Amino acid sequence: MILFAGLGKFAFVSGEAFDASGFLIHGVDPASPVSGLFAAMAGNAALLEVINVVVPVTQVLIGVALIFGGFLRLAALGGAIQMMMFYLGGWEGDVLAAFDSTLIYAVLFLALAAFGAGRILGADRYIENLRVGGERLVEKYPKLRYILG
Repeated sequence: MILFAGLGKFAFVSGEAFDASGFLIHGVDPASPVSGLFAAMAGNAALLEVINVVVPVTQVLIGVALIFGGFLRLAALGGAIQMMMFYLGGWEGDVLAAFDSTLIYAVLFLALAAFGAGRILGADRYIENLRVGGERLVEKYPKLRYILG
């Protein structure tokens, strides 16, 4: 889902360049707790240019990482952050309508990160066992355990 969302934002796929200003200005309900933040982001031209590049690129990278199970914790955390920002942007303040697909995806991404799903059938299992100087990669660089999984 997130891979195709990212690919659809590239001009060679959609026919036009991605522009987040429409969502940041018009797609955010005034009752949303982030409406002021998103409006300020849309008002800053330099930041908007960065957002227009970062959102599609990270969505594609997150999608690829999740499919192959490589650097899964890092990808799942990035996906959860994006989904929470989309969720908060679309929130209308109604408690009964608080559960939508973006919130469910955010929780799913956090669960994937918590369980280290990349170690089960993903590329992280192989990345962790790579040998560097006679040692396993995660033994030589223990902090990698936090992003692999």
